[in-house]
Amino acid sequence: MKKLKMMLALGSVGLLAVGCVSEPLKFPTTAELKTKSYDVLGEGEGQATGLMLFAFIPIGQNERYVKAYDAAVKSKEGDALIDVTVQENWFWAWVLNGYQTHIKGTVIKYKK
Repeated sequence: MKKLKMMLALGSVGLLAVGCVSEPLKFPTTAELKTKSYDVLGEGEGQATGLMLFAFIPIGQNERYVKAYDAAVKSKEGDALIDVTVQENWFWAWVLNGYQTHIKGTVIKYKK
């Protein structure tokens, strides 16, 4: 019985740790922009919202920056963003907190 409780406790901690992992957001580096040629497509914008239910359970929280960035790039059908601005707004209700991320920047498309 003691072994079962220990396994359940370790399993719960493991699930909580895995739930806090997010995808990294990668911007083009200065060296990459100097070595590759690209066309400027114009200003792009994207946004995404994440929630924290009971200030503990993340819903769309971890990937919201990547989703907003991807939406901004796709708004002009490009490959990446330069001159990026990130704005975040928060809201709350009795059972949840919301975080809205808005990303704006110049969309570029790499030449082949």
